[in-house]
Amino acid sequence: MRALRWHGRGDLRLDEVPEPPEPGPGEALVAVAYAGICGTDLHEHTHGPNLIREKPHPLTGFSPPVTLGHEFSGRVVALGSPVPGIEPGTRVAVDPCLRCGSCRWCRHGEYHICAKGGSVGLASPGAFAPLVTVPTYGLVPVPDGVSDELAALAEPLAVGLHAVRRAGVRPGDNVLLLGAGPIGVAVLMALELAGAAGIYVSEPVADRAKRAAELGATEVYDPAVTDVRREVFLRTGRIGPDVVVEATGRPELVELAVSAVRRGGRVVLAGISGGAASLPLKQIVPFERTVLGTLGYNFDIPRVLDLVAAARFDPTPLLTGVYPLARGLDAFHDLASRSHLKILLDPEEH
Repeated sequence: MRALRWHGRGDLRLDEVPEPPEPGPGEALVAVAYAGICGTDLHEHTHGPNLIREKPHPLTGFSPPVTLGHEFSGRVVALGSPVPGIEPGTRVAVDPCLRCGSCRWCRHGEYHICAKGGSVGLASPGAFAPLVTVPTYGLVPVPDGVSDELAALAEPLAVGLHAVRRAGVRPGDNVLLLGAGPIGVAVLMALELAGAAGIYVSEPVADRAKRAAELGATEVYDPAVTDVRREVFLRTGRIGPDVVVEATGRPELVELAVSAVRRGGRVVLAGISGGAASLPLKQIVPFERTVLGTLGYNFDIPRVLDLVAAARFDPTPLLTGVYPLARGLDAFHDLASRSHLKILLDPEEH
């Protein structure tokens, strides 16, 4: 079968690889329906390795080249051991967080920050291929009425939902969102679900700014021409936003986030990069501002699927393109040009 594999920075190849073997105990073989390209995948391609380990991963023992792809839906082909409520043919999304199950964090339900953790598609072969082997603990049945395309978007939406839960956003809160890329849009949608009264978005890319406005942002600002901190301060009655979510990973925006949030407010850092950020302590301690990190999701993918099934969450604005796997390199190029928000790869031969 063909698989889109990372061999190193700037080196993605559509390789011919063997099909996975029959799954062992605790494993499932999944036929991939759709797999989304994540910003993490793009960053690994353009300036990795970041999360990919060049030496054997401590949990999986796997080392590159690695088939990318951790946002996906599909159907169970085979199970290495029984799983209640799941059998061959069951439609699933997959929580790709790999976990040891025995560290302090796993034992307390915080599997997403497992001491040895990794991810399908980074620490083991992923879903940019027709078939993928995953741990059975990551299988999430897809409710009736939720399409395979929308189910493949559950993972990035779960990132946004988890970030908003970490932020403790309450009905009536005012929020400044820095960045309206895929994660920013997921955060925006989760903020509306949480009842935020004002959602102020800073986004320099015109198409993304327009989409944020269409999705219900109270105001969208171009930071190249607007003093975003001042504008939001004035719009919130000279108080400032209750929460600032930084969704780009750009280190220079961390200081803006801290200085923009109100006294006693919360800053949530959702973006990841290899750069070093400056934390202005004089803007944190005297004003009792809180700075939090947020990583991925923690039992949030089932929540997202239930919300989609109940028509409370509509992932369709995230999806801007579907490419066949054979055009995977084109998809990465187009995503890097910011002409798309979220692209799904279809592994079926056409």
